[in-house]
Amino acid sequence: MKLCRLIIALVMLASPVSAAETAQALLHELTSPIAPELNPSNTPALGLAEDSNNAAPVAEQVSTLYTLEELQGKNDKPSLELDLPEADLPLADIPLTMNSKVEYFLYSFQTKGKESFSRWLARSSRYIPMMKEILKRESMPEDLVYVAMIESGFHLQARSWANAVGPWQFISDTGRRYSLRIDQWVDERKDPVKATTAAARYLKELYGMFNGDWYLAAAGYNAGENKILRAINKYNTTDFWELSQGAYLARETKDYVPKLLAAAIIAKDPARYGFSDIAYQPAIEFETVTIPSRTDLDLIARLAGTTYETVKELNQDLKHWCTPPNYPNYELKLPKGTKQQFLLEYAKIPEDTRFTERVLYARHHARKGDTLKRLARKYGTTVEKLAELNGISRTARIAGRDLTVPARQTVDFSHEGRRQAPADSRDKYAKYYTVKKGDTLASLAKRFNVSSRLLSVWNKVKHTAALKPGRRLVIAKFYEKNGALHPVQEKS
Repeated sequence: MKLCRLIIALVMLASPVSAAETAQALLHELTSPIAPELNPSNTPALGLAEDSNNAAPVAEQVSTLYTLEELQGKNDKPSLELDLPEADLPLADIPLTMNSKVEYFLYSFQTKGKESFSRWLARSSRYIPMMKEILKRESMPEDLVYVAMIESGFHLQARSWANAVGPWQFISDTGRRYSLRIDQWVDERKDPVKATTAAARYLKELYGMFNGDWYLAAAGYNAGENKILRAINKYNTTDFWELSQGAYLARETKDYVPKLLAAAIIAKDPARYGFSDIAYQPAIEFETVTIPSRTDLDLIARLAGTTYETVKELNQDLKHWCTPPNYPNYELKLPKGTKQQFLLEYAKIPEDTRFTERVLYARHHARKGDTLKRLARKYGTTVEKLAELNGISRTARIAGRDLTVPARQTVDFSHEGRRQAPADSRDKYAKYYTVKKGDTLASLAKRFNVSSRLLSVWNKVKHTAALKPGRRLVIAKFYEKNGALHPVQEKS
């Protein structure tokens, strides 16, 4: 910007342009923090994930394009207070930079997005200290917490249009890949401790895959590593800013890195950018206890001397009124200072009285060929109960109707890198391995006791293909039958 001022000053001396016009141009330059080449055809989208004030706490994903006129207000004069600092970027353990795209999001967060960003800041103080401790424990940069800021605004119940869930916005497959349990009883994508641990491991893997480039790692977190690898091959460059000039990456991914940098810059010095009146929430504080068997939350609350609502607020990964079944080492969060009282009282409660069975229900859209008899068999009930539950006769035609059905309990497994089995026993489950330098199909086949032919088929690679370090391979497949996992065998 200093160079721009110098050029304008020289033009004033050498050009016959009127002083008024020149002053107007100078004012425009001084008060326009966004590069002039941005226009409605190439302006980045301002995507905000935020909760509704009048609805359930589920994030609303907005992806809207704004022209400069819309951002500044067509009838408003530019404000000198929004002039962006030229230098003195805050200290950070991820590389910060300033360019026109970062400036765009700095300006956006201060104008159209200010209300949402203020809420993000208010919630940040509740979770950032805990998240930074986890990132530090995983030997990761602490400033990666701002990934969670732009993903969800630190909202634990956030859900995107693509069904990415939680503060780190994991889709189910990626969450399970990093040992998050997701079934009808629990969704650990909403657990700030477990989800942050999973995100740290995923980002660490991406960082290694992209040779220590945090911009590519962040882009991979948004779009998936394979998308970024294909973009690198297509454009023959590993520079994120060059990749974002092409048409291959989605606008959301192109905007992701500058949005992350802008969020980090503001969050590290909010007052400098006009966020001086934030009502920060207190940091979350809790103690954890291991619950050996399924237990009602209202019983837990009573024994701990707290309320059911408090227990639910601390354990937003729980979907129902109790801790999950078949999860003997489930770690429950309790208000700080209540652990000892709870453990003393809990030990007095017989195991068979800790849980009260309740029936869960679901909706089933009946398709052509469905009958009450077939649905009764599928959901483990009787025709009579289904008919009574839905107020229909036993012989009624149900195709096209939405029926209430008792929900089957999901089969649960240890969450050591495996998917949790849904009710459909025909589904397959996989274990993954990340390729390291020197690995070959033959060596992995020997190591995991599987044929190289199966590894080749499962991963769609040739027997003789060189394996690139960082690639994730399926090294085992299973199917569920009668509540147990069985390895998929090679066909003879």
